Amino acid sequence: MNFLEQIVSRAKSEIKTIVLPESTDIRTIKAAAMIQEQGIANVILVGNRGEIEKLAGDLDISKAQIVDPADFDKFDEYVNTLYELRKSKGMTVEQAKKLLSENVLYFGIMMVKMGAADGMVAGAINSTGNTLRPALQILKTAPGAKLVSAFFIMVVPDCEYGEKGVFVYGDSGLVENPNAEELSEIAIASSKSFKSLVQAEPVVAMLSYSTYGSAKSELTEKVVEATRLAKQKAPELQLDGELQADAAIVASVGQSKAPGSSVAGKANVLIFPDLNCGNISYKLTQRLAKADAYGPIIQGLARPVNDLSRGCSAEDIVGVVAITCVQAQNM
Repeated sequence: MNFLEQIVSRAKSEIKTIVLPESTDIRTIKAAAMIQEQGIANVILVGNRGEIEKLAGDLDISKAQIVDPADFDKFDEYVNTLYELRKSKGMTVEQAKKLLSENVLYFGIMMVKMGAADGMVAGAINSTGNTLRPALQILKTAPGAKLVSAFFIMVVPDCEYGEKGVFVYGDSGLVENPNAEELSEIAIASSKSFKSLVQAEPVVAMLSYSTYGSAKSELTEKVVEATRLAKQKAPELQLDGELQADAAIVASVGQSKAPGSSVAGKANVLIFPDLNCGNISYKLTQRLAKADAYGPIIQGLARPVNDLSRGCSAEDIVGVVAITCVQAQNM
């Protein structure tokens, strides 16, 4: 089985409920039909039943639960809970009511917060900021997590590198310019995500334009310090840096540039120094290598909430839902 088939199989082994709030988008409706047909998850669609069913047309979404905030029997309970959570930030009851009436992303997150759903997937028609803001405000970080960050799972066809062509790229979706401390946390979290989702041992490369001091600047020193901190926090982890990308994944180059490194030439978790590098790299890998890119997958939240690229397909949504289910199982 390939990576996605394994994830789908694991999702089916313990069915979770995932809320898809963007029900005005046909890709979301198609994904809901596919998810239910394949038995991957229970799906909640948020919105007006008549409008959703009209958009669905001949698509079978009969097994999906449709929840309309306008006539939801627990709406007042949700409003009061949101108010209590956010009143210290100045939110009033009326503002909470308006937010949950008009913003399906906040309503979807409240369904996760209140236990009606195990996770949420959105972002097909919303920016990453809009998708994740309610999650950060309402769900907050998981116990022990110091930072919420994002990664992509990259599945590269016919690839001899990584874990049979499978990599985690982090952070390639959320944290714009992490400092050394934050970069070390991203590395450790990404290694755990790799092990959890790919079910293989993570080998983590802290990437830079320099290998082992071949160049020195403020940019490289950040990666050097992040490597030191990550090794200090997680000494059991196979992690090394700073490494150039070719030294990280190509054995012959790794042996030449970083002799003695247990990571060089073997890396399957690639940690980028900033969001520019991570985001550009995942998109180039996706397009030039015809790789499948799943994400951005969010790590560090109390419950799984995942973002979608606005260029996603219905099939992409299905894949991210399956990954979200497995994250929920692991929690």
